Amino acid sequence: MFESLGNRFSNAFASLRSRGKLSNADISNVCQEIRQALLDADVALTVVEDFVGKIEVQAKAALTDLQAGANQAQVIFEIVNKELVELLGSQARRVRLAKVAPTVIMLAGLQGAGKTTLAGKLAKYFADLGDTPILVASDLQRPNAVTQLQVVGQNAGIPVFAPQPGNGVGNPVEVALEGIAFAKAKLHNIVIVDTAGRLGVDEELMQEAKDIRDAISPDEILFVVDAMTGQDAVRTAQAFQDGVGFDGVVLTKLDGDARGGAALSIVTQTGKPIMFASTGEKLADFDLFHPDRMASRILGMGDVATLAEQAKKAFSGEGAAKMEEKFARGDEFTLEDFLEQISAMSKMGSMGKILGMLPGAGAMKKQIENFDESEIVRTKAIVQSMTPTERRDPKVLNGSRRARIAAGSGRQVSEVNSLVERFTQAQKMMKQMRNGKVPAGMPAGMGLPPGAALPPGSFAGMSAPNKGNQPPKKKSRSGNPAKRALEEQG
Repeated sequence: MFESLGNRFSNAFASLRSRGKLSNADISNVCQEIRQALLDADVALTVVEDFVGKIEVQAKAALTDLQAGANQAQVIFEIVNKELVELLGSQARRVRLAKVAPTVIMLAGLQGAGKTTLAGKLAKYFADLGDTPILVASDLQRPNAVTQLQVVGQNAGIPVFAPQPGNGVGNPVEVALEGIAFAKAKLHNIVIVDTAGRLGVDEELMQEAKDIRDAISPDEILFVVDAMTGQDAVRTAQAFQDGVGFDGVVLTKLDGDARGGAALSIVTQTGKPIMFASTGEKLADFDLFHPDRMASRILGMGDVATLAEQAKKAFSGEGAAKMEEKFARGDEFTLEDFLEQISAMSKMGSMGKILGMLPGAGAMKKQIENFDESEIVRTKAIVQSMTPTERRDPKVLNGSRRARIAAGSGRQVSEVNSLVERFTQAQKMMKQMRNGKVPAGMPAGMGLPPGAALPPGSFAGMSAPNKGNQPPKKKSRSGNPAKRALEEQG
């Protein structure tokens, strides 16, 4: 997501920091680099000139006010960050809910922007919040559009109102009206109406969108746009704004590293906020658009807030509570616990996506790109090939046991040995946390690329307790099952 643009910004500021005391000429040079980076990203020229002009004026004014010894480069960086947040819309904007249910949301946009898939993602987003959404299939023009929406709805667990087969058959206005009536009767509080897309600004289909709008009076009209289409998206958005009107923008395919000019131009050009962003193919790859978080990612500061939110979802529930309780008691972190942790992490998306949200992710770009996601699967296979006793106490893993685990998981004995060794390091880290010391992250290699670390707090809900409430230290236990049984009896 904006990797190329982010790298350009990072390089510009790296050269700025290396100069020490800055001059007006240094500011002008950096602004020129920023201008070129934005133009290469296909950001509208008027937007670029206004953005860079504000930065240059504020930065040069700041230089005269800074005291000797101040971090001038950091001040300039903060100015750029503030203006970038403003360019992206200042703050997140949520859907306006109707005073009387249901809230009706109408989707509009070009064919190929991912509108139908987006409808399912939006519905799942509301369902996860506790709402009861329903999808209405009013796209009766595009071949198999109704069928596609039904499949998307089924995958998301969302009901779909589709009385007409589509493929040019049926009245989309009537379907929209009947869908809202059905939602009221069945007590659905969110109605998402999928309308016909178009390859270009087509007058006939534009009129159809107007007719649906006038008939259902939606609470929100969302314009769905492919984030990778640059200024073309802005021109199309303006045509929709003039023809139908819309209240907010939804960006799709934001995970692609293309020009990305749409995201940086569309707010200024249309005056409408970006409300949601789709960042992947999965239904869960969708969320509110936060201008400050996006600016942080572009400038290489990561997106820790979003990462924390996703971790909270993934590590929530009874399992997290049990883990926290176990941690507080002073029980050892076991391979069973580790298996639960990596299973929860997989719910957050790919490891590359997770690591990409960390500050300084640009420095790990090659590691992230080269990371083998199947390593997580292989690690789980090894742990799952162990008996419950072996997971709880890896000390019992002698040579014959390790050979059996390797054979059962389809891996080499050396891989089993490596995992056990790294797990022992993780156990030591957990003991440090229990003693009030918070390590920087997980040891490299536990499903992570070398040099990468999990974000602090990945181990759900666990924080270091006060040293005054330390659990008593446990005696060491023998790895010999017979001796250990005697120890436990005595």
